[in-house]
Amino acid sequence: ADCTGQVSDINLTGYSKAGQDARGILKRLYSRAFIMAEPDGSNRVVFVSIDIGMVSQRLRLEVLDRLESKYGSLYRRDNVILSGTHTHSGPAGFFQYTVFVIASEGFSNRTFQYVVNGIVKSIEIAHENMKPGKLFINKGNVDGVQINRSPYSYLQNPLSERARYSSNTDKEMVILKMVDLNGHDLGFISWFAIHPVSMNNSNHLVNSDNMGYASYLFEQEMNRGYLPGEQGPYVAAFASSNLGDVSPNIFGPHCINTGESCDNFNSSCPIGGPAMCIATGPGNDMLESTQIIGRSIYQRAKELYDSASQEVTGPLASAHQWVNMTDVTIWLNSTHTAKTCKPALCYSFAAGTVDGVGGLNFTQGKTEGDPFWDTIRDQILGKPSEEIKECHKPKPILLHTGELTKPHPWHPDIVDVQLITLGSLAIAAIPGELTTMSGRRLREAVQAEFASYGMQSMTAVIPGLCNVYTHYITTYEEYQVQRYEAASTIYGPHTLSAYIQLFRGLAKAIATDTVVNLSRGPEPPFFKQLITPLIPNTVDRTPKGTSFGDVLQPAKPEYRAGEVAEVTFVGANPKNSAENETQHTFLTVEKYEATSALWQIVHNDASWETRFYWHKGSLGQSNATIEWHIPATTQPGTYRVKYFGHNRKQDILKPAVILSFEGTSSAFEVVTSYSYV
Repeated sequence: ADCTGQVSDINLTGYSKAGQDARGILKRLYSRAFIMAEPDGSNRVVFVSIDIGMVSQRLRLEVLDRLESKYGSLYRRDNVILSGTHTHSGPAGFFQYTVFVIASEGFSNRTFQYVVNGIVKSIEIAHENMKPGKLFINKGNVDGVQINRSPYSYLQNPLSERARYSSNTDKEMVILKMVDLNGHDLGFISWFAIHPVSMNNSNHLVNSDNMGYASYLFEQEMNRGYLPGEQGPYVAAFASSNLGDVSPNIFGPHCINTGESCDNFNSSCPIGGPAMCIATGPGNDMLESTQIIGRSIYQRAKELYDSASQEVTGPLASAHQWVNMTDVTIWLNSTHTAKTCKPALCYSFAAGTVDGVGGLNFTQGKTEGDPFWDTIRDQILGKPSEEIKECHKPKPILLHTGELTKPHPWHPDIVDVQLITLGSLAIAAIPGELTTMSGRRLREAVQAEFASYGMQSMTAVIPGLCNVYTHYITTYEEYQVQRYEAASTIYGPHTLSAYIQLFRGLAKAIATDTVVNLSRGPEPPFFKQLITPLIPNTVDRTPKGTSFGDVLQPAKPEYRAGEVAEVTFVGANPKNSAENETQHTFLTVEKYEATSALWQIVHNDASWETRFYWHKGSLGQSNATIEWHIPATTQPGTYRVKYFGHNRKQDILKPAVILSFEGTSSAFEVVTSYSYV
């Protein structure tokens, strides 16, 4: 189901870059829901992969509340996993904790409701379309699509541990194939560790990045004859995993001013410092890189899908707890304990990564504070306590978020830990971004726990960005050198150990059939009166003598396949369309069929070949430019481009109304590319 939300006047989630606001759309965002139940329908589990940066606690609580209203106790906190793909090109604004509200430049109820509605709708569609079927699992490596963006952190892990692995990233993809009893394809989920940051922080078009492109290719292949998006019956989810230190920018970090490598401990350049150190590749630009990485992931997934023969059988089970992550006691061994901390972020958090550097020239790997920034922080926010500074060592605290509570707490204290089993497959829902080695340790611990109770040969997978967002989770050793991922491990050096202990507890409860005895834990809050965006809702207006949807720049009479058809219309703010959810595309490309004398839609704004750009003017005026990058395979013929929008109108002393409109280009011809002999 569609969950795109606003595509204008809103910050994009992920890079936390001021000014990186949405100004149109490259590809729509979707929620993909899968329900699996035992034959009698009793036990069931739901896995939802969503084309958003991460699942916020507020989103999850609202979704669970809606499901309870409709289905009673059928879908609950323990058997519903919500996982974000982690695209950095989706709208922000659906968070309730202050750090994320500030990063989002406010809470957008418009986008929040749109995303919630999309998630719930996808679950409803899955619920209504359940049928008897079979599950198959397969695994295999995906080569040539990732690098570790913090290799110096990874090297802090024990040599004996690193020696067990051939790579400093997890190359293995796990896929779950779903067919009906006649063997007809229904859908599939893959779990693979890669950051969807092929689209960099200069991008302003909403899209689902490399993993979304992989889903697009898979669904187009399986839903032949259907337009992309909600229309085809087959659903392919490329879900996140332990992607914390994994980048798709495989050319690695280079100084953009000199071209030399900056793959060093601080990710810094001799001239220009860390701001110049950027990772790129493998394409000539971010769009090509997205396609190359996404296509490689799709092709490997399809191979694993086609050869999947190991059936998943056995009972379904689920276990969940809410945990106060600021106060977990961890047993390091039989005699020594440690504790988690109240949340805090380090200086190196502000540095960003080689996938998207921070804006203030902070450096990764800082283990000492800075008197200048410390003074500013102390004067504005107050001093961090000695307790929190001691707990987080060697992290020099930039923001003591766990001690900041106005207007609401800055970071979550209460987080979800959740484990679902489908026969021999264990799905450990992690509320953050695990690094490569953190993920390996957690998977091994869960599998070992099951094995200790006689459940041998369990496969554990880790979907990330689940249920509530808590930044990163590094190993204790990686934490010591305080690169970006460690600086963003908000509950302190023993965060991973705490999660391992908690997930072992969930595994034990499932293995021993004692889930009913698990403590529910402290319920998370749901805050009211969140900070709203500073961008006001303005009335849309047109230039004198024009109407919404009028063509300002027409298409050319003729194009060759491979060229770009471009049309500009009198526009209105696209965020209005997120208030009126009836229209799920901003554009169509249509071909004239002479035999029926009808226009047939061949592309929409979920197609990779189209772009929708919104150009904001003054006094409520704006333009919309639609590009169609005409594929080489396009059939010759007569085509046109249509634009669908909504404008905000408000008469004096009356409430605003949202009105729909459309615009149509003149018809144009597409001819085959000329070939020269």
